[in-house]
Amino acid sequence: MTVLDARALNRATLARQLLLERADLPVLDAVRHLGGLQAQEPQEPFAGLWSRLRAFDPAELSRLLTGRRLVRTHLMRRTVHLVTADDVVAWRSRHDGMLRQRVLGVYRRELDGIDLAALAAAGRAVMADGEPRSLPELARTVAGHLPAAEPRPLGEMLVAALLPTVQVPPRGLWRTPGGARYALIHSWLGREIDPPSPDVSDPVGQAMLRRYLAAFGPAAPADLRAWCGLAGLPAAVSALRGELAAFRDERGRELLDLPDAPRPDPDTPAPVRFLPAFDNAILGYHDRSRIIDDVHRPLSVAGARVVLVDGRVAATWTVEADTVHVTPLCRFSRADRTAVAEEGRAMASFLSGGRSDRARVAASPG
Repeated sequence: MTVLDARALNRATLARQLLLERADLPVLDAVRHLGGLQAQEPQEPFAGLWSRLRAFDPAELSRLLTGRRLVRTHLMRRTVHLVTADDVVAWRSRHDGMLRQRVLGVYRRELDGIDLAALAAAGRAVMADGEPRSLPELARTVAGHLPAAEPRPLGEMLVAALLPTVQVPPRGLWRTPGGARYALIHSWLGREIDPPSPDVSDPVGQAMLRRYLAAFGPAAPADLRAWCGLAGLPAAVSALRGELAAFRDERGRELLDLPDAPRPDPDTPAPVRFLPAFDNAILGYHDRSRIIDDVHRPLSVAGARVVLVDGRVAATWTVEADTVHVTPLCRFSRADRTAVAEEGRAMASFLSGGRSDRARVAASPG
């Protein structure tokens, strides 16, 4: 079985994530290809797509949200993701059990003794008029019928698990403030979510596995689990194994992939790329060593925006007063520093609407 080293896996990841070269794709197609973008920070998907698409227009993403072709919803790992309307309809019921368990993992004590079926019924009754509501509004109304419970845990359980909901605009629109307000998926999209499949081969899981490998492969089942939060989709993996290519990494783990998916030469040059907070190019794996050193792994869950140099996390970046500030995590060559500054200036211009192209790269550590 062919062994793929970390550099080979890195270049495959960059190619699948549209980070090896910017793609000529419409926004809707890019979001679909990526299996969604992590979006609990409402403006971060704009930076993520700017780094991936050659002619990204942020207004196009806003139009797709207001036009209800893209939605913001709790899905993979119980985090808010930007996904296509088609994907949330197809995938939401497959995530139900995981979403419920993850909310209980945070609020088990607070929700002890609460009849979740009754809570769901109360929430549906409140939302039946089709009017979007904030989590506190929904929680306070429902808590009136369940006086023994605190509103916050009830609201979290409702909007993130028991009720299939989306966060409606203006939340998530380009450079537009807006608190999170929730609507039921069927009222917002005019479509019911697909019911759970009785097929033991897990056809929905099979579709998700194919999509995951297209955007993240080659990868192990543990990586798939880290991306979606589901239990590795063993039935789907078993059903598809005969049509998948198999490799090993340097640790001996078996990696699965679509046979014809791109696996570039490990020596392919990789451009500097600025990634937003919580980007799935990093979080979409259990073993993130293909793109980030273990010593820097905490950055990936702390909400740090990172810079890729030669395909790997090499710096963090922030924005202050329309200026992009880059803090290296390792020593930059002169060429690296020049390339990072150039991409930083382009990012500053994008984020500021052309008002500024200022970028500052701090001294390398040590």
